[in-house]
Amino acid sequence: MSCDLDEPRSAEPLLCPSAEPTAIGAVVLGVICGSSGASRLRYLAAPLRVTDEILALSEPVLPDEVMRFAAPCVEHACQHFDGTNCRLAAKTATLLSPVNDTRPRCYLRPRCRWWRQEGDAVCLRCPMVIRRNFAPTPDQATAASPKY
Repeated sequence: MSCDLDEPRSAEPLLCPSAEPTAIGAVVLGVICGSSGASRLRYLAAPLRVTDEILALSEPVLPDEVMRFAAPCVEHACQHFDGTNCRLAAKTATLLSPVNDTRPRCYLRPRCRWWRQEGDAVCLRCPMVIRRNFAPTPDQATAASPKY
């Protein structure tokens, strides 16, 4: 049994790090920086509760074009959930190449479904996950597809 003392496990519900901006309990995980095809998430140091004012900051584009959101995992209500695990997390960890050598600082990690399921492998790839990606690589498109 391993024990990661840096990341205490919480009794609170697990959070999805790629949630809809309008999800109940949504917070801003980070801001998307860079150009199309080379976009990366820049994580916030602390959660920022989603409000109408926060969502309006993205205008004239949609909020998930410039921000990424986290919210309580909806499990069976999500097309990526297989009844036990998140297929999006599994495919991200296995299909995509790491974009970091070390895991990024992320306030979400202790409650992150992806990290609990896939460990640091998904953290090294997480910054490249963009919900509204207009120029995905073939591997990103496959990972994002809800099909097995």
